[in-house]
Amino acid sequence: MKEFMMIFRMAPMPNFQPAPEQMQESIKQWQDWIGGIAAQGKFGSTNQLGFTGKTLKADGAVTDGPYAEVKEIVGGYIIVKANDIDDALALAKGCPILYMGGHVEVRDIMQINP
Repeated sequence: MKEFMMIFRMAPMPNFQPAPEQMQESIKQWQDWIGGIAAQGKFGSTNQLGFTGKTLKADGAVTDGPYAEVKEIVGGYIIVKANDIDDALALAKGCPILYMGGHVEVRDIMQINP
């Protein structure tokens, strides 16, 4: 099996303040979706990204925020194991970000041997 990274992207919602019940439901949806992948033995790892950061550009300039010049943010990722990209894409279906207007970018991970 190969490894694939699913990158979760969506447009920022600066004024969105979910109610505690909405947050709990969202957390459950993510846990259920990731749990389903793990139950198939295809889970690698995952993390949510923070909201602060800096970007270093080729000319040495540093800007605040990891997404200062883009219209969408990367909120997190998951590494999955799949036979091919179509298998990985099938695992992406049902991802909670899709129900929030976001999307999932699926990329293969290249193995680099030093």
